Amino acid sequence: MTPNHSRPSRLQQCQLSIALLSALALGSCASSPSGDPSSTQGDSKLQVTTTFLPITNFTKAVAGDRAQVTQLLPNNIGPHDYQAKPEDVQKLAKADVLVMNGLEMEAFLEDMVNNAGNSELAMVDSSEGIAVIPNEEEHGDEHKGEKHGDKHDHKDHAEGEEHAEGHDHAEGEDHDHGEDHAEGGHDHDHGENNPHIWLDPKRAIQQVENIRDGLIKADPDGKSTYEANAAAYIDELKKLDTEFTEQLKPYAGKTFVTYHDFADYFARSYDLKVEYLVGIPHENASPEDVKRVINAAKSSNLKTLLSEPQASGNPFTALAQDLKVQVGTFDPLETGGTDALEADYYLTTMRANLKNLTTAFGSQPQAWIPAQPRQKTIATLPQWVQVKF
Repeated sequence: MTPNHSRPSRLQQCQLSIALLSALALGSCASSPSGDPSSTQGDSKLQVTTTFLPITNFTKAVAGDRAQVTQLLPNNIGPHDYQAKPEDVQKLAKADVLVMNGLEMEAFLEDMVNNAGNSELAMVDSSEGIAVIPNEEEHGDEHKGEKHGDKHDHKDHAEGEEHAEGHDHAEGEDHDHGEDHAEGGHDHDHGENNPHIWLDPKRAIQQVENIRDGLIKADPDGKSTYEANAAAYIDELKKLDTEFTEQLKPYAGKTFVTYHDFADYFARSYDLKVEYLVGIPHENASPEDVKRVINAAKSSNLKTLLSEPQASGNPFTALAQDLKVQVGTFDPLETGGTDALEADYYLTTMRANLKNLTTAFGSQPQAWIPAQPRQKTIATLPQWVQVKF
């Protein structure tokens, strides 16, 4: 008779399973301590969460490979349109550092941070100490019938600007932005001060410095890395600022037109004026807004009205037809594609904005030769939206 081996076989299988489970448990315990070198590199890195594109660009430039940088907002959604999701709150719950623009650009953050319950989260406000433009003073004393008499004596302050913490400021900000705005014009949802500081390369330098200092505070051992990376990126921002200064000098005092109200810091930095169709994206323009934009375009003899990638539809089409001008782009860097998360994206996009802006003022698209030759200064033809008559 053939022996029955079924019971010993099941017993042996059970013993083998128990042995394997024990070995796995012991192996897991041996490799789990957070300080163990066998931990994955991503887990051992400083975990940094940024809010939206320019803050991500600046933070990645400073952090390099030393920190893991994750953006909170999807690339295709700007701070004006963002609505928090549970998975976004989890990003904050797992982060070591949160880097923001500040100036109430990310009004959604307060509730998210509270819900994340991360008591160890270090928060870096990149706007700290930067000279700001109060929203009520953006467009001169006659904006919405309001009068503003406060002036600041600091030699580096733009007239009518406020200063948060006492840092030095960018020079060349004495421009009188005295455009008349229609009574009952734009209402801003940004808070007390205009938050679009990243669009002025001079202020962007200060933001990078604030981010550098915040990362050093969170990760003192990485100080030399953060300092070296920040210095290299600041050098690129200074070159960018020089290009803007030299190319925009012939247009001092002229007005350009954008879709929404984001370019005041930029305009003042380069002795320009700016008008806009709406205060925030998706806001409806009033007849007074349209009239004001038409007057500005005619007074500066503009060749182009500057829309933006995030604008819905073609808001300038009818105006361009009436004015017999073209429609171009000035990208405020609030949204972007898959390539927008890299540090160089800010530099590339701002140079494209410069080409489109000079063309709006009437220059012929052509190669620009800087005073001191630099690498990677390449001129390209702007991409226009042709207006049909």
